[in-house]
Amino acid sequence: MIQWIKQLFASSKTVSDTDSKKPEVHEHTNNNMKSVSNKFLIVGLGNIGAEYVNTRHNIGFKVLDFLAKKENLSFETVKLGTLAEYKFKGRTFFLLKPNTYMNLSGKAVKYWMDKENIPLENILVITDDLNLSFGTIRIKPKGSDGGHNGLKNINLILNTQNYTRFRFGISDQFKKGQQVDYVLGEWDEEEKAKLPERLELAAAIIQSFGTAGLENTMTSFNGK
Repeated sequence: MIQWIKQLFASSKTVSDTDSKKPEVHEHTNNNMKSVSNKFLIVGLGNIGAEYVNTRHNIGFKVLDFLAKKENLSFETVKLGTLAEYKFKGRTFFLLKPNTYMNLSGKAVKYWMDKENIPLENILVITDDLNLSFGTIRIKPKGSDGGHNGLKNINLILNTQNYTRFRFGISDQFKKGQQVDYVLGEWDEEEKAKLPERLELAAAIIQSFGTAGLENTMTSFNGK
């Protein structure tokens, strides 16, 4: 009996010693870790109606229409807009054209962001920009609305400016007091001739945003 008790204590001591020599394992919580999502919401800003199709203000719609045609995608009428789903390299891109008119674009963005559970960092908003020369690309991770009514409403509804915007330059070649007519006017012949190449570049930017990430996309395309 005494011998058996000695063996029992010896066994316990061995296990205890072994445990004490094990490396410490620190479990990580998810509190400071962002979830990885392969879903992206690409929002092209514009106004609905045939009279706006070829206007400068509708470049967001035009970019998405170009990508959809290039990839044989179809837009479907959905709540607060039209939507096409694009699969590319393991990612899913939801191409959204809000039908709320420009100054209420935020409603559509918020609805589809929540419905598809898409994180803020996976949203890309395409808009026209008067402060950039025609066709110039500027991708930014955040910023003010710059006087753009579409961005202004998105900022308001999302309660943040921290989402990626893809600004497409339309230049400011208009006379004083004619800004509205210029923005809602159609592309001139020279611009029309250059648009296809710019739209091809815009399609590549969308793909890059979802596959290469924001930083790499900015480095590769800003200023082009």
